[in-house]
Amino acid sequence: MKTLSQNWIVENLIDFEYKKYELLGYLQGIKQDFNDEKLYPALSDLIIHYNNLVTIKNNKQQLSESFGKFLSKIDLEKLRLIYESIEKDNNMLNEIENIIEFSIPQLEGYLKEGKDIYNIMESNMRIEPIGLTPLNTNEGYMFISDGKQKETFVHQYNITFFEHANEHFRGIHTSFITSIDYSYVNTYESIKLQLIKEIPQLPNPAVFAISSQKEYPLTESFIPIAKRTLVRYISTIS
Repeated sequence: MKTLSQNWIVENLIDFEYKKYELLGYLQGIKQDFNDEKLYPALSDLIIHYNNLVTIKNNKQQLSESFGKFLSKIDLEKLRLIYESIEKDNNMLNEIENIIEFSIPQLEGYLKEGKDIYNIMESNMRIEPIGLTPLNTNEGYMFISDGKQKETFVHQYNITFFEHANEHFRGIHTSFITSIDYSYVNTYESIKLQLIKEIPQLPNPAVFAISSQKEYPLTESFIPIAKRTLVRYISTIS
């Protein structure tokens, strides 16, 4: 995937046509990923760029008040604007605003397309608990299968909680354990029992199987969506 620097808007030549060419080239790569049903990291990257531009646009008043100063750097990590005082007119700021006004609708269009693909993929996924579900569902195992192949990918997961701006969020960390061929003999229940024997640190794990009747790119789509699906599912039962 072709990448775009987080500070692309003010890096190199600040010229509308140049930045338009740069953005459209980046979006062409995003489009190819979407055509190949590869959502990540393309979709999350799009969200970052969109939020960055909206943040800058919302600081338009601050831009206007900084007449006579050259916008030398945008510290997007800290969401603040840094200026260098030099004697310039505000043509540069107008050019940046024009670039932003062009770019935001472009990003919005691709964001909608990516979210539509995400929703279709998610609707094709099914999640079900394996065996009895313990009271603690914040750690356990996730079985991933596209429903067509015998191979099941086993991931250990751990859900954490964090706060931001008085809001509570759930995050999930996963690590690949193994891949196992599913069969009438080697069922999900027997795989769960085998994991308990091999990993005594989790004597009573929560185990969830996530499957889809359609095959999707594993690392670029299936696993990221499966992780989000699992977090949302657990939030409804805990």
